[in-house]
Amino acid sequence: MTNIAILRCEKNESKCPLTGCFTALSKTKQGFDKYDTCTLTGVFTCHCPGDNIAELAKILKSKGAHAIHFVTCSFAKKTDNGWDDSNGGFCDNFNRIAKQVHKETGLPCVLGTAHLPKGYTPKILD
Repeated sequence: MTNIAILRCEKNESKCPLTGCFTALSKTKQGFDKYDTCTLTGVFTCHCPGDNIAELAKILKSKGAHAIHFVTCSFAKKTDNGWDDSNGGFCDNFNRIAKQVHKETGLPCVLGTAHLPKGYTPKILD
């Protein structure tokens, strides 16, 4: 079983209870489809500009996380035609933050949870 941590963006915190992400995780679908089984270890919310997120990710690692997933809405937007990752999502610092978390924790950082854009394969920093 793989222990999964999720990092979300504060800009969507009051609009989304992560039900899609939790459902995808529990059914090992979408951004979690590479796992045979997985369980949620914890969730943190990144607050702009993301300067403390590596420290929060280290806490998740200490709690047993094997991989950290960044929510899809951090880097993709919901449109009338589904989710689109060509113009960015809620986070302007997304790439820097994901790279920093991977560098400081040594954990694989997976870019995507639920609501993946059509044709999108989750990128993994490992």
